[in-house]
Amino acid sequence: MPSLLQPPRAADAATAERGLRRLCQVAQAHADRAVGDAFAGWLEGDLAAGIAAGSPFLTDCLAAEPDIATRFLELGPEAVWDDLVAETLAVDRGDRTRLMAGLRRVRRRVALLTALADLSGQWELERVTLALSDFADLAVQRTMQHLLLEGAKRGEIELEGGDDPSAGCGIFILGMGKHGARELNYSSDIDLIVLFDAEAVRYRGAESAMAFCVRLTRSLVHLLENRSRDGYVFRTDLRLRPHPPGHPLALSTDAAELYYERHGQNWERAAFIKARVVAGDQRAGDGFLRVLQPYVWRKHLDYAAIRDIHSIKRQINAYRGFGNIRALGHDLKVGRGGIREIEFFAQTQQLILGGRVPELRHGATQPALQALVANRWLDEETASELTASYRLLRTLEHRLQMVADQQTQALPAREGEFARFAAFAGFPDGEALAETVLETLRTVERHYAALFEAEPDLGGGGSLVFTGTGDDPATLETLKAMGFKDAAGVAGRIRAWHHGHIRATRSTRAREILTELTPSLFEALRRQHDVDTAFKLFDEFVSRLPAGVQLFSLIRANPGLLRLVCDLMGAAPRLARHLAANVDLFEAILEPDFFENLPDAATLRQEYESRLKDARDLQDVLDIARRWAHGRQFQAGLQILLGLSDPEQAAATLTDIAEIVLQSLLPRAEAWLTEQHGSVPGGSFVVLGLGKLGSRELTVGSDLDLVFVYDADPEALSDGAKPLSAHTWYARLGQRLVSALTARTAEGQLFEIDTRLRPSGNVGPVACSVANFARYQEQTAETWEQQALTRARVVAGDAELAAKVGEVIETTLRRPRDLVALRAAVRAMRERIFKGHGSADPWSLKHARGGLVDMEFTAQFLQLAFLHERPELRATGTAEVLAAAGEAGLMAPSRARDLVAALRLHHALQAVLRLSLRDRFVPAEAPEGLREALSRAALRANPDGLPLEDFQALEARLVESQDLARRILDDFCPPAATGGP
Repeated sequence: MPSLLQPPRAADAATAERGLRRLCQVAQAHADRAVGDAFAGWLEGDLAAGIAAGSPFLTDCLAAEPDIATRFLELGPEAVWDDLVAETLAVDRGDRTRLMAGLRRVRRRVALLTALADLSGQWELERVTLALSDFADLAVQRTMQHLLLEGAKRGEIELEGGDDPSAGCGIFILGMGKHGARELNYSSDIDLIVLFDAEAVRYRGAESAMAFCVRLTRSLVHLLENRSRDGYVFRTDLRLRPHPPGHPLALSTDAAELYYERHGQNWERAAFIKARVVAGDQRAGDGFLRVLQPYVWRKHLDYAAIRDIHSIKRQINAYRGFGNIRALGHDLKVGRGGIREIEFFAQTQQLILGGRVPELRHGATQPALQALVANRWLDEETASELTASYRLLRTLEHRLQMVADQQTQALPAREGEFARFAAFAGFPDGEALAETVLETLRTVERHYAALFEAEPDLGGGGSLVFTGTGDDPATLETLKAMGFKDAAGVAGRIRAWHHGHIRATRSTRAREILTELTPSLFEALRRQHDVDTAFKLFDEFVSRLPAGVQLFSLIRANPGLLRLVCDLMGAAPRLARHLAANVDLFEAILEPDFFENLPDAATLRQEYESRLKDARDLQDVLDIARRWAHGRQFQAGLQILLGLSDPEQAAATLTDIAEIVLQSLLPRAEAWLTEQHGSVPGGSFVVLGLGKLGSRELTVGSDLDLVFVYDADPEALSDGAKPLSAHTWYARLGQRLVSALTARTAEGQLFEIDTRLRPSGNVGPVACSVANFARYQEQTAETWEQQALTRARVVAGDAELAAKVGEVIETTLRRPRDLVALRAAVRAMRERIFKGHGSADPWSLKHARGGLVDMEFTAQFLQLAFLHERPELRATGTAEVLAAAGEAGLMAPSRARDLVAALRLHHALQAVLRLSLRDRFVPAEAPEGLREALSRAALRANPDGLPLEDFQALEARLVESQDLARRILDDFCPPAATGGP
């Protein structure tokens, strides 16, 4: 295997002739000087012809700088290099225009000198890269000095003085990558990090040291890479800088240390192997690198960290089975078997071993390989083959970049262009170049595969790597193959996770575990019908997590949890969001009975009371209540979704949970108020549940409709140090209870509360006396309020008062009514609601014609109309009332059964949609998982109903049931003023 390339050949005689003719004209223009004769003589040689035929860029450089070629021929490359260093140091750093022009002129001369020294074989690879790196150092230093002098002139910064303005200034620039390792490419950009020691910077301006350093960085980039008629100096890349929120261009050393301590990733550790102070305050920079030593060179590495280090290479398209080795079009740097594999072969072992073996801490690749041999971590033959491969590939890389001064590492993809490049690279033809390249790539691949052949599959069968700052092409292809339409967006978000931009991944440990989970995550996401939407929801889920280590560890120990979470993303995004906001729910999933039958009320109450034994104060009670309720609510909701429980059973469980919490918090609210203001002698208090709470039809996320009623002497005062009237005392009790139920603590919120169904609505008192409650129901309550009362029942409070309130409710409901007026009032309210909320969409389950409102209105009408004659109609649950109406002969039994089935179908579908969506359900746009969950719930609700072979059958069944419910309500309360059953 050759170690160096041959000088270029002139593959295209016509192109070479045109280039040489142009250069001869330049020589003639200098005929009056010695440079002209020497240059003209050199143009007759093979090297000049090879350059003219193969490199338009170098031909332009020769035309612009013929004296460099002449001096190179007469004095040799080292003498010319020394002159160029002196010329760089002489560039006027006090004037921006002259600085920019001077550095660009020297850069062109350096490019020409290094190319001539390389192509003629006088400089080996290491000398070429050293010269390029040293000039980069000088250019950055000179530019920074200019900017510091400008800042001092404006009075923004105070400098120490002397020949070097940057000495002791507190600001320094780190060279990263190949620049830091002194291995710079021929047409490479330079990777920089700008940092400052806030205590050392003597900033005197009106803003801040950071603002000054950010402006300095921005100006530095402009001065180096802005293209003028003289070209450019260096393209710059700042993407390796620390990435705290806001991504500032410059950062203080304290902030950088904190970032690496909390958020630093293993790929950033690998980058710092090559870090070096290239400009600015050398002392401050060296001090920072010393502080960072423990971060880069760890004494111990756990298995997850080692796996993450190994996964860095997967970012560059080297995962086995992905990316083919080829010659035409192959990327010599990041392609399979390329330069990056050799670099990571060395760097990975450096990171693993360098904490214990300081001799391995070399920034440059070839010395690192030799150090591994010297310390017996690598055999001599492997190191020799990798070193030879590295030198050949790097030299080819330089030849590629010399053609047009472009930062490219890809060989030409077309045969003609490939053959022309082969000639410029010194090969007899394209076939010879291809053979050499393929042999080299396979050698590298073989050694790299041997190093990592025992490593776990972090790519899930493909390239799945999200380290670094840019998209890995193979990873994007893998994501596209998985079905992701926005592969780049997915990759970007996961990189953001790995950068610690969300709370869950701010610790190193969390990121390491997440690396292990990533393949399993994508495997679980692939199960979803819409993987892009599922991922967005998972991203929202992960972004909401307060911390990651505990949960990620839990998922790793219980792999089924990840699949369950991803299934929720596909079927129930709303429930998934709830899960993200309440991470402790994962612990609920691991409870032994989580997937068993839902517990009865007695079991729930016993469990809840046992949890409260740990409460030390009211805050503890609130937190425990939230954790317990959330866990059991989540269980009920998930069992509906998975088809493990029918919605009716789940609704009863959810209602039991709400009642248990209410009954627990009420006496504690009373105790708090008593402590403040004493108690009301002889007073009592109850909580009425209406709406779905009263009818025991709660779904996950339902509001609680509450009315507070008390009984006390109107003139009574509480007996505390700060007495309150009975009316005020019980109003505050109601407010205190609402606050306990709705307040958001660290454990979230228990319930949303709605008290608008109380007498007089929002304008009335929060709590009303039983006398006023009875009077209002007898004299003032409108028909719609009496409809609401059909579902009212006492859910907490004093038993004696509960009996009084219950008697008021029964008396009100059993009162005979004018049927014509009742029908008109119920119908008018139904039309009023429909005008405000109605929909022709059958999936508007509540407000569609024939939807839940129609069924509930039918049950409410039946009670208000016939309860005085048919006491068997009395029930708070809608299904019970409709079933009783069939048994009582108020409608045909078969119609009643069909209507109850329709109600159960609606409740089932509503329960799933409440878990799944915030907005309107559109079947055509719904995730497949959600459609499946709806079908499961429908079958659980009506196991003996019509078969539902597919989703269209379910929709047809829904429309049919609504048509029945609409007709039944029309029969009892017709739109016209007359008619009836």
